[in-house]
Amino acid sequence: GKAKEVTPLFNVINGGLHGASQLTIQEFMVIPAQTLSFEKALGMGISVYQAIRADLVSRKLAVAVGDEGGFAPRVKNGNEEALSLISEAISTAGYMLGREVVIALDVAATELFVNGKYVLAREGRKLSSDEMVKWYGSLAKKYPIASIEDGLAENDWTGWKKIASELGKKIQIVGDDIFVTNVKFLERGIKEKSANAILIKLNQIGTLTETVKAVDIAHKAGWKTVISHRSGETEDTAIAHVAVGLATGQIKTGSVSRTDRTAKYNELIRIEEFLGKKAVFAGKNALA
Repeated sequence: GKAKEVTPLFNVINGGLHGASQLTIQEFMVIPAQTLSFEKALGMGISVYQAIRADLVSRKLAVAVGDEGGFAPRVKNGNEEALSLISEAISTAGYMLGREVVIALDVAATELFVNGKYVLAREGRKLSSDEMVKWYGSLAKKYPIASIEDGLAENDWTGWKKIASELGKKIQIVGDDIFVTNVKFLERGIKEKSANAILIKLNQIGTLTETVKAVDIAHKAGWKTVISHRSGETEDTAIAHVAVGLATGQIKTGSVSRTDRTAKYNELIRIEEFLGKKAVFAGKNALA
């Protein structure tokens, strides 16, 4: 039989609590949408990352990296500037924006939720749940955003229903804080149609048994799964094996810098070599 390699979500720019930038959105990621192997996908991620670095250098912006290995530039115009910078870098790296490489966001909106409103402090705006969904819709019209993680707060269940029904047909809607790899919350989310994908963190629920169960339940419901690292990582490569072994389809393990991140990518290349002709790389087709 065939074995599923995983589509990587490469962190390229850090905002939110993970970066010292002017960005409300916590993670801006790029996804190789079209290619034949994980190794080629990794090469694409590296090319885009280096193009972003060169662009930041030319603008005299800092190229220090955040704790997930992405850059944390102090861009003046916030999220939109980061998105256009990434879009330009994808083209500079020689890829077709929206076709060969797409964009993913992790908003970590729980951090923005104060007294029932989403406070975008850096933009000087306070948005309701519905307005957040509209904002994402407008961003997705301008940029090829294929996945949005934690677009709403962990307790905003009504908002989640809305984002999934309004944007879920075109965009992968990933729940992390809302589900915390917990089967009970996941089952509620499936019942309420709150998302179409779940982030899976091995050491969040605590056991491999529960992790496997969460992946299993998600897949049975037709949801996609994204295996994820944590912010404070080590060079342990177990998640690379779990991601391929459980056919999760996607992995989120930071940027293409810092050894705690690259260790996982190197291991995924070794796994692909080991699988040989059995390895299948789905690219964007792995996404909901």
